[in-house]
Amino acid sequence: QTVKIIDRTALILDIFAQHAKTREGKLQVDLALHEYRKPRLTRMWTHLERQSGSGGVGLRGPGESQLEIDKRLIRDRIIVLKRKIDSVQKQRSIHRKGRSNLGLPVLALVGYTNAGKSTLLNHLTRAGVMAENILFATLDPTTRKVKLPGLKTHPEVLLTDTVGFIQKLPTQLVAAFRATLEEVQEADVLVHVVDVSNPVWQNQERAVKKVLSEIDAGDKPIVRVLNKIDLLDEDVAEDLQYEAAMMSDHSVAISSITGEGMVDLVSTIEDALMGLLVQIEVLLPYANGKEVNMVQEVGHVEEMEYREDGTYLLARVPEAVANRLRPFSVNPDTEINDAPDVEEIDWVALGRGRHTKKEM
Repeated sequence: QTVKIIDRTALILDIFAQHAKTREGKLQVDLALHEYRKPRLTRMWTHLERQSGSGGVGLRGPGESQLEIDKRLIRDRIIVLKRKIDSVQKQRSIHRKGRSNLGLPVLALVGYTNAGKSTLLNHLTRAGVMAENILFATLDPTTRKVKLPGLKTHPEVLLTDTVGFIQKLPTQLVAAFRATLEEVQEADVLVHVVDVSNPVWQNQERAVKKVLSEIDAGDKPIVRVLNKIDLLDEDVAEDLQYEAAMMSDHSVAISSITGEGMVDLVSTIEDALMGLLVQIEVLLPYANGKEVNMVQEVGHVEEMEYREDGTYLLARVPEAVANRLRPFSVNPDTEINDAPDVEEIDWVALGRGRHTKKEM
């Protein structure tokens, strides 16, 4: 019986190829496969005769000729795939811009593969995303607008499911799935789902943090979700819930299957979102009812009063909305953000390569 031996990267790419369903996913997997194969063609044609110089000076044997042909074909295919993926990237950018215009915060589900991200998305949104006990069930990001029960800061949020991470993520995958990973980079808050039923879940958590750091997303607010407590012993699950509640960061222990801990999850997400909002105090004329509705939809209204000359609002909203409503501020001389004093820059000195401040 013949046994096929492949390395770790080839195995991961094989699994990806089986699960790629959409055009974008297939393009990304195809690019990763070609990037993987390109440097491995060297010994594929050693069975052909190598007659370097035979038949004339500078002529090569059939093995070397075939190798060069294959390299050129792969190189051309990679160029075509990158162009197509760039087109997909532009489309995603347009979609993200459209979502940003809604003013809704974006939560991205991240975590090790098979940690339960898609199951959590389905539980919160009923999105119908494939969620199975297999590696890399999700290859394409899925974004849904959802009303989280009990969420007061933002009545609605955008929730995005992403591809699962692994330890030592192959460089071909990082490069090929950049359009997908951009969803993580553009998110306001990351919901890091951890499978605590796995004996090595702490190592997996560190691996995910490392990948997030590599794609410049490690400094975003993170809600740490300890998932699958239904698979633990009852005493262990209770201890984990208590430890998560006592942690200083945004941590919560849940089960995305049974729904246990979901109330705590919503509360923890709200705490993380509150840090993204700035306080405003505005008086909006009655003709600006659209702006009043916008504040109620994307922000948290602390006080609302109907006055003779307009609607008074004391609320917390995203910074973009706060800047838009700055002309209606009750205290126009007060900055919305308590920014530190910025020293005046001597632009002449800066142009000469020296950055000094002017003497006041």
